[in-house]
Amino acid sequence: MKKIEDYVRTIPDFPKKGIMFRDITSVLQDADGLHLAIDEMQRLCGDPDDFDVVVGLESRGFLFGMPIAYNLHKPFVLVRKKGKLPCETIEQTYDLEYGQATIEIHKDAIKPGQRVIIVDDLIATGGTVAAAIKLIERLGGKVDRTVFLMELAGLNGRKALEGYDVEAAISYPGA
Repeated sequence: MKKIEDYVRTIPDFPKKGIMFRDITSVLQDADGLHLAIDEMQRLCGDPDDFDVVVGLESRGFLFGMPIAYNLHKPFVLVRKKGKLPCETIEQTYDLEYGQATIEIHKDAIKPGQRVIIVDDLIATGGTVAAAIKLIERLGGKVDRTVFLMELAGLNGRKALEGYDVEAAISYPGA
């Protein structure tokens, strides 16, 4: 029986020399790989009675979070790049390696007291997820768990999410 890792394509020296790029499109393009990835990430979400909402981060968090929310009959909330959501939003800016980025969530997307699971494809440095957590908490939500398809453990993303439950279906030791 294949593991999720068997479906991930590794591309050396992309986008620059020395980087081993972990490509998830090969997981998505194989029905068995996609099924396995969704099932494993859903398992990592834990008991559906322990959370109220699934939040997906733009854009690949949508690919994995939406089917999980659908399967568990939970609402799905989008966290998007600044300027992409049509209603009133709150925003959070965070640091990137060379600059900053801003993400937003609708002001009415999370109700005070709701328990939230955040889903994304990858945890690297943890900056985007940490910013999403701040947005959710500003709306009164409680982040119960973060779930990723892959973790690049060498980039120490768990450190940025200290105090939160972090789960990953696959963990690579390097960057």
